[in-house]
Amino acid sequence: MWVITAYSRSNVKMFEFDTEKEAKGALEKIQGYKILTEVVYFNDDCFVGVQ
Repeated sequence: MWVITAYSRSNVKMFEFDTEKEAKGALEKIQGYKILTEVVYFNDDCFVGVQ
């Protein structure tokens, strides 16, 4: 999951996206100071079997 946190004046908004491509496309359109974050859950498939 990808999250954009946008700060504009006294407002904070968060947007969730399933893919990096979607998030980066929206990132260009959102105004204000913004942070793009990838959320990785510890039980995601990429961590199964990792010790």
